[in-house]
Amino acid sequence: MAAKPQVRNAQDTGSAPEDREKHPVDETLPPLKMATSGLQHVAAMYAGVVAPPLIVGAAVGLSGTELTFLTGASLFTAGLATFLQTLGVWKIGARLPFVNGVTFAGVAPMLAIVDTTDDKADALPVIFGAIIVAGLLGFLAAPWFSRLVRFFPPVVTGTVITLIGVSLLPVAFGWAQGPNPKAEDYGSTTFLSLAAITLVVVLLLRRFTRGFLKQVAVLVGLVIGTLIAIPFGVTDFSPVTEADIVGFPSPFHFGAPQFALAAIISMCVVMLVSMTESTADMLALGEIVERPADEKTIAAGLRADTLGSAISPLFNGFMCSAFAQNIGLVAMTRIRSRFVVACGGGFLVLMGLSPVAASLISVVPRPVLGGAGVVLFGSVAASGIQTLVKAGLEKDNNVLIVAVSLAVGIIPITAPEFYHAFPETAKIILDSGISTGCVAAVLLNVVFNHLGSGKDDDQVTAPMEPGEDISGSATAKAAHVH
Repeated sequence: MAAKPQVRNAQDTGSAPEDREKHPVDETLPPLKMATSGLQHVAAMYAGVVAPPLIVGAAVGLSGTELTFLTGASLFTAGLATFLQTLGVWKIGARLPFVNGVTFAGVAPMLAIVDTTDDKADALPVIFGAIIVAGLLGFLAAPWFSRLVRFFPPVVTGTVITLIGVSLLPVAFGWAQGPNPKAEDYGSTTFLSLAAITLVVVLLLRRFTRGFLKQVAVLVGLVIGTLIAIPFGVTDFSPVTEADIVGFPSPFHFGAPQFALAAIISMCVVMLVSMTESTADMLALGEIVERPADEKTIAAGLRADTLGSAISPLFNGFMCSAFAQNIGLVAMTRIRSRFVVACGGGFLVLMGLSPVAASLISVVPRPVLGGAGVVLFGSVAASGIQTLVKAGLEKDNNVLIVAVSLAVGIIPITAPEFYHAFPETAKIILDSGISTGCVAAVLLNVVFNHLGSGKDDDQVTAPMEPGEDISGSATAKAAHVH
């Protein structure tokens, strides 16, 4: 049997009959299938894109209208970043079916910046200035970072992704209790019941539906939860009625960017986390679409991430990164065309240019968001655990790396006043468990797995059943490690 035609030019974007000779990543689909598949990608990541601006905007104290503006800006900039990643220009863009959006990794550090800013009106400009600097530095560092993949094995990336999810879960719990922590009804049975109902709806949809409906379970759960909340009087439709049909995210709407050293350092750490996560995502997606991501592809993809992040604050958006949940969608649907994802990016831009569309999410009551957030943020943590499964945890070294890094990263969650004696500038970094956990994981990995005589292959002394042979157990486990 003759071999399948190979790609003559990986960057060729032609169409029609020539598509048969292209790699599936470079194929264009019929318009209707392109549009519906692109919408599916948007639906799968929509809640993830709007969650960070909702969290940060609420912390800053934005009004419903301003929150709508911030959400729309995030959708708009996510679309621009997706264009950069999928279509590419020059040496920018992995040209793989990547959806880009606001990274969860930046939420906790941004909240720390908000908490340590005396005038909340300055918080967003400080955040935007730090992201611009971190994005530009990341763009310059992309070619070198792509060569450092060996310092970011699954034991590091898995730990960081797990910390991202764990660090954000308290946000979901706070949402579930209501919009105002100082209100008398905060944490009432009404609010908690709405959160629980939303959570149950999402779980039922994920369990008993298939295909597109299963993928948009979180979005459908938000809609159903909002409808159920209407009789309780906790749904506010004023942001929709006050929003314009068409609008543009005017540059520097919240003020000119401000550049604070501590905030810049914090966001640079986040950028390293984001680049690490994107590198892992590119390696995974390359295997799924059968176009392995080499060093050049990774460097180009990181340039798109970092440049998209640097441009994003100009339009009031946050740091951008690849969305891992959409990789799962590519694997499930087997639709590998990057132009499908680029079409999704077009929908994101259009939604960002329509304040009415962006305002719809602000109608969702906080308890309903909290119920969906448990699934959303918990799934991020679960993704990290999945990565840790591949990390070789049968080795003592790797167990120590994960154990200490997780402990360091969880400090701000379990003991919020742990660093109270440190200067405020240092607390911006230390109060971000993601940042401190990432630094700890990288340093410990270097110390235990790269310095000195090299890797230690001692098997972990794990709890066993009585009478189980240690050497036999270790050998059996090692056989399953890649």
